[in-house]
Amino acid sequence: MPYSAPTVYRLLPTADAEILATELLHRDPAVTGRDAVCVVVAHGFSGSIGRPALRAVTEELRRHVGVLSMDLRGHGRSTGTCTFGDREVLDVDAAVGEARRMGYQKVVTMGWSMGGAAVLRHAGLAISGEVTHGHRLRYRPDAVVSVSAASRWFVRDTAPMRRIHWFAETAPGRIAARVGLGVRIATDPWPAVPASPVEVIGRIAPTPVLIVHGDRDAYFTVEHPRALAAAAGDTGQLWLVPGFGHAEAGVVPGLVDRIGAHLPDLLAGRPEWTQCARRMARETGPAPTR
Repeated sequence: MPYSAPTVYRLLPTADAEILATELLHRDPAVTGRDAVCVVVAHGFSGSIGRPALRAVTEELRRHVGVLSMDLRGHGRSTGTCTFGDREVLDVDAAVGEARRMGYQKVVTMGWSMGGAAVLRHAGLAISGEVTHGHRLRYRPDAVVSVSAASRWFVRDTAPMRRIHWFAETAPGRIAARVGLGVRIATDPWPAVPASPVEVIGRIAPTPVLIVHGDRDAYFTVEHPRALAAAAGDTGQLWLVPGFGHAEAGVVPGLVDRIGAHLPDLLAGRPEWTQCARRMARETGPAPTR
């Protein structure tokens, strides 16, 4: 009989006393020891470990690695309120620490949209040792994958982002988000604007970073991944994926499998992949001005 690794559900506390609902999918077939890799998955706004789009991603990744996914604060069965990538770095830190405690030798953080901003900020702050909201992030990832993430805050140049700002900035919007999407949004604005992903991604080096973005993303234009890749430096890799929309719901067939198969090369930091990624970025970049 073939062995099927079990699914483990746990409650995970964060440094600021929120409680996260998590789901652990061991690799199927299971791999242990020095070759064991775990991917910590942070979903996008309105996502959850119970949503079909995220479940499809984690089941596909499970063919390559162990997967620890969670409901970010304010989402699903977790406590707290959504802060759009600010305090979510504490959620990511707790999940990376949990993966380390379970014995995984290599831990990769993978974030989608809002989760992408969270994993980039977490890695930059953890590696630089900067304190955030009174806590120092303790657990560094071995590699970072950011999918469909924004490079900066307050993006309003697309209709979907203007709708999300309405959710966040108005009382009727927050009620609509809670009732219609199941997302609890913090009523108070940020006390101080946190460092944006493009401001912290340069601190992640020499940890490798993979930036994945679709050319049909309706939320963030391709200028965002290009800005992130430029700020990441030599350890950053950029994939602009034809036909890919936005985040978990817009995944094209084979993309998650391709990312999963690429993780060993990403963790190894092989220079040929970085050179290839830079060449791809140049080939798909904007036409030079006169």
